[in-house]
Amino acid sequence: MTASRIGFSLAGWLLAALIACSPVPPGMILIPTGTFVMGSNAEDAEHKALDYGLVKPWFVDEHPEHRVALPAYYLDRYEVTQAEYQTFVSATGRPAPLGWTDRRHPAGLARHPVVSVTWADADAYCRWAGKRLPTEAEWERAARGTDGRPYPWGDRFELGRANVGGARSGTTTVGSYPTGRSPEGVYDLVGNVWEWTADWYGPYPGHPAEELVEQDARPTRVLRGTSWSGIGHFAPEAQMDILAHNARGSFRFSTDPEGRLNDVGFRCAKNT
Repeated sequence: MTASRIGFSLAGWLLAALIACSPVPPGMILIPTGTFVMGSNAEDAEHKALDYGLVKPWFVDEHPEHRVALPAYYLDRYEVTQAEYQTFVSATGRPAPLGWTDRRHPAGLARHPVVSVTWADADAYCRWAGKRLPTEAEWERAARGTDGRPYPWGDRFELGRANVGGARSGTTTVGSYPTGRSPEGVYDLVGNVWEWTADWYGPYPGHPAEELVEQDARPTRVLRGTSWSGIGHFAPEAQMDILAHNARGSFRFSTDPEGRLNDVGFRCAKNT
């Protein structure tokens, strides 16, 4: 090993040690530096999505599978709550989300995730809190761990581990599904609310050109994690297939960044 390589390795070790010894910000989880598998090479060989009447084959937005190296970062343990967002609204004068009265969140929902916020609202909150929105890659790394698991809790979809599919009539208190948390201890990465990420939506580098699906004329921002909301009227078998597909850590969705939807919220990230 050359002197330069030894110096680089020592510097990396010292940086990792410094991060490990630094206090984790309150309410956040340290996601260590490393490389993970992002996306998927899976194919909808049975054409289930089209048979169910969905607009495009499953998995195409996730192609190709690729490795991503990320530095260590912090991620909120829970989605940002109504009470936390109310503090932000009071401190900054930012307009309140839809459904609030006198700039106060609905009664009884203090510990539920805030919803009906635009991408700019979410971005502004994170900056006000000294944080930022997570990138799409950071979100997926937290959800899939270092072993590339399909779901935060493991390899199989299990309904009872997340607030998904319309089983409940709305959001639940953050952290209500402890068996669905990620390897590092992040809650509700699947279910409760879709979460804004920092990224504009687009194909991954190296995406096969023949698979490209026509995108909206207006740019959209990436959402991750699916939500409490139902997915429409399908036969029971189709319901489970669609829920299992959409709850995977590599599943990608997007929407108008100016939209205010009652099943879209966010969480924040922070550099180490």
